Amino acid sequence: MGGNWEFAQPQWLWALCIVPLGWAWMIWRRRIQFNRYRYSQLDGLPSSTLGHVRQWTGLLPWLALGAFIVALARPQSSEVIQQPSQNLGVDMMMALDISASMLSRDLQPNRLEALKEVAQDFVSARTMDRLGLVIYAGEAYSPVPLTTDHTLLNGQIQGLRYDLLEGGTAIGMGLSTAVNRLVDSQAKSKVIILLTDGENNAGLVDPTQAADLAQSLGIKVYTIGLGTNGMAQTPVAKDPMTGRLIYEQRPVSIDEELLQRIASTTGGQYFRATDNQSLKEIYALIDAMEKSEIEGYQFYRYSEHFYRWVWLGLAFIGLELLLNLVVLKTAF
Repeated sequence: MGGNWEFAQPQWLWALCIVPLGWAWMIWRRRIQFNRYRYSQLDGLPSSTLGHVRQWTGLLPWLALGAFIVALARPQSSEVIQQPSQNLGVDMMMALDISASMLSRDLQPNRLEALKEVAQDFVSARTMDRLGLVIYAGEAYSPVPLTTDHTLLNGQIQGLRYDLLEGGTAIGMGLSTAVNRLVDSQAKSKVIILLTDGENNAGLVDPTQAADLAQSLGIKVYTIGLGTNGMAQTPVAKDPMTGRLIYEQRPVSIDEELLQRIASTTGGQYFRATDNQSLKEIYALIDAMEKSEIEGYQFYRYSEHFYRWVWLGLAFIGLELLLNLVVLKTAF
């Protein structure tokens, strides 16, 4: 049932005054119609239970009438349905670094797994937007173009591994690939979230040139540097016997100047995430800054409930018939 109750024809409710007036009139009429006798004692007289039953059966038709009057007033419940007519949303590409250094353990359990969790939550919250994915290391690849299929996108994010692409950190390639996905976008706002934990050391595209291209197309770039301040347990090699990664303490080196320049050029903002919590807060902040606008209309869906009162009135009539014909064994 809906949440808001109202009457489509409330003027009928005035007729409910008939019910108490009619009941009072019937009691008065019975008192003057039948003789009353006074007894000095009541011992030996038959039980007056049937008399009480007969008296109260007279109320049932009036209750039935009241139920029918409420039915005529058409009780109904309503709920508001929001129907978007136009989505002035955001087209957003996430360009994520998946190089081997993303397995560093300064975030728990490592940078890549922490990022995957936060990114999936971010995608799930952007229900009205088209989102896409670019991954990069020594090269760049876009496994998911702009889409509203967020289940598909989250599946791709969940399956990210450090060994999907060549080693290295091609920030310019990752940014330019994301820009290319937004070239034909007609959205109100076009955004790239570029995340890396290192410095540009691979690829054929200069990151500053990619930023200039994004700026010329009206694309805003938010950049995120991921990694603690100081040292971190970082993979440096793979054990040839077991295939396991070998970790050593290495200094965290992020080209923050480059990331700040990219964000400034495109009208975005640079963030530094040093732990799991700050990474969540950064994505929450970007989510708040890039809200979609929905133009639409609302309508009310009504559910009629008069039939319940009709059935209640019929039940009162049926009960009166049952008491008069079966219990009291009399007509009206």
